[in-house]
Amino acid sequence: MAKQRTIKNPVSCSGIGLHTGVDSTITFKPSPENTGIRFIRTDVEGCPKIKADIEHVVDISRGTTLAQNGNRIHTVEHVLATVVGLEIDNILIEVTNKEPPVMDGSSKEFVKVLQKAGIVAQKHEREYLEIDKAISYNDPVSKTDISVLPSDCYRITCIIDYKYPWIGTQYFTIHSIDDFPKEIAPARTFSFLSEVEDLREAGLVQGGRLDNAIVILDKEVDKAEIDRLRKLFNIEEKINIGTNGILHGVKLRFENEPVRHKALDVIGDLALLGMPIKGHVIAARPGHASNVEMVKTIKKEYGKKILQKKYQAQVSSDYLFDINAIKKILPQRYPFLLIDRILEMQPGKSLTAIKNVSVSEPFFQGHFPNQPVMPGVLIIEAMAQAGSFLLLHTTDEPEKKLMYFTGIDKSRFRRQVFPGDQIFFKIDLLKLKMGTCKLHGIAYVDDKVVAEATFITTLGDRKE
Repeated sequence: MAKQRTIKNPVSCSGIGLHTGVDSTITFKPSPENTGIRFIRTDVEGCPKIKADIEHVVDISRGTTLAQNGNRIHTVEHVLATVVGLEIDNILIEVTNKEPPVMDGSSKEFVKVLQKAGIVAQKHEREYLEIDKAISYNDPVSKTDISVLPSDCYRITCIIDYKYPWIGTQYFTIHSIDDFPKEIAPARTFSFLSEVEDLREAGLVQGGRLDNAIVILDKEVDKAEIDRLRKLFNIEEKINIGTNGILHGVKLRFENEPVRHKALDVIGDLALLGMPIKGHVIAARPGHASNVEMVKTIKKEYGKKILQKKYQAQVSSDYLFDINAIKKILPQRYPFLLIDRILEMQPGKSLTAIKNVSVSEPFFQGHFPNQPVMPGVLIIEAMAQAGSFLLLHTTDEPEKKLMYFTGIDKSRFRRQVFPGDQIFFKIDLLKLKMGTCKLHGIAYVDDKVVAEATFITTLGDRKE
């Protein structure tokens, strides 16, 4: 098994944001095991560390934007692709403004500084999402088809098809993510001349320059239009039309550089799974919207496996989390840890847990010892612990949080619970706002309700 990796030393690079046009410095810093890829804006006081996760995607117009608590970071896909391409698992990425620098429009400079920082192995093993059956996403409007097939490593094949002769149909594949630095990282972002003016007027490509993007000529242009573009983008140098179908005659780094950059974007967007994959990604005519939808499709199909791999060593089809995984999240310990397994969970929605009631439970020694009955308050406590597990998974770092009760309402005890019973707890998250949550729980034995209650709770930080 491969070990998780981070970088040895902090490194930085500076430039202009492609779409926002802001001056920005990005700093990559080492990060502990199991923390993943996180962004933080240093220009915003109290900005949280935003996890690179599909749940934090808020915009996909010509780039992928992450946000948390109103703090946005635009166009993160080139940075994410670099981190994945170098197989770095844990890293903190500081940005001094709302968008990382675009550099030359590729990931080449990011690769250079991260390799200079040094990439080091950590103690924990890397968990992969192993694709064991084909999964696909299709958009008939954009004619996008993305599939992920079983493979022993991360492979990617990308195909684009444009009517413009300067691009036409292009195909590219790599058989291992190890080839990323050489074969994909140098590929620059591109756009068509017919799009540029509209994008600019829409508030995008404010930092677009001739040295950070390839502009493909998809229409006839005259001197008046060239002058208008120079004025629009504040370019002082003379612009020529070029003879290779690219504005200003910019030379390509690869004959099929556009499709390689599309592959770069796919890798960056698929990083939002939050876990490296073993699978062969085949993407025909991909874009940020379709890439993000593919991530959602994979998470829907493999969500249970992703959660299990994060918290327990052995994946089971009979339950979601065992007692060891539960102990990684909940602070309670024997004799006060009162749930044994999590059977199912929809994060932010519902959870099902079980408690096996044994005659050797310590509370039976003093609670009606001659006629043992599980105390009703402990049934409610077990139900609350199941609710706590559900609520904590609405946060990025559940193992660093605690749930506190602020109220219990409409609690009812319907039947007694005896040694040998197995209690099923069904928990629903009714409302969550500003760290305060309302949960409703029902406890069953043999499909019969034994207790129910509604809880009002709040989140707090757990002391190390």
